[in-house]
Amino acid sequence: MMKDSKLREDICVLARSLFDRGYTCGASGNISARTKDGGLLVTPTGTCFGRLDPTELSLFSRDGQHVAGLKPTKEMSLHSAFYDTRTATGAVVHLHSSHSVAYSMLPNIDPDNMLPPMTPYSIMKLGKVKLLPYFMPGDPAMGDAVRGLAGKRCAVMLANHGPVVAAKELEAAVYAIEELEETAKLALLLRGANPSVLNHEQIDNIIKTFNVEWD
Repeated sequence: MMKDSKLREDICVLARSLFDRGYTCGASGNISARTKDGGLLVTPTGTCFGRLDPTELSLFSRDGQHVAGLKPTKEMSLHSAFYDTRTATGAVVHLHSSHSVAYSMLPNIDPDNMLPPMTPYSIMKLGKVKLLPYFMPGDPAMGDAVRGLAGKRCAVMLANHGPVVAAKELEAAVYAIEELEETAKLALLLRGANPSVLNHEQIDNIIKTFNVEWD
């Protein structure tokens, strides 16, 4: 049996689920997850989430060396930045999901807290989502921008590009980035309609009850 076979299978199953439901398309998006020995499994560059092969995932050693599998995503700096600044990170997911990308391009978006407080779950799973500037795909400056947050955010949105979410384990990261995309979808659907959002007291109660990171 291949080392880390369960984690390899989980990455491919969850990636396929995201692809099948339209959260990403073509060869876009990437996932990484910590192995039991402290290394990383990473989706390869130029591969489709709908057709990943568990045996071909890029494997990194604990000290950051690429030791097996296909060439990793060109956005490794983005993933490394989360692992280095948020020590409890066990997985990072990056998508090019349509609604969150569309929302990032609208005027008058708060860069420090991109999403309106529409549901308790977006607050519980994401905290504040930081809107980062546009970077060329693969630009190491993306990782520098995440490092500049000093570990304070588990979710960021790359303008005109896509969301990135870090969590303690793989499923949690996938569920959180799904929540980000669905919240952006709600925000677009209700834009200009003066919707009833959560008030400050309701937000504070969620933060305290579920121990949400909120700065």
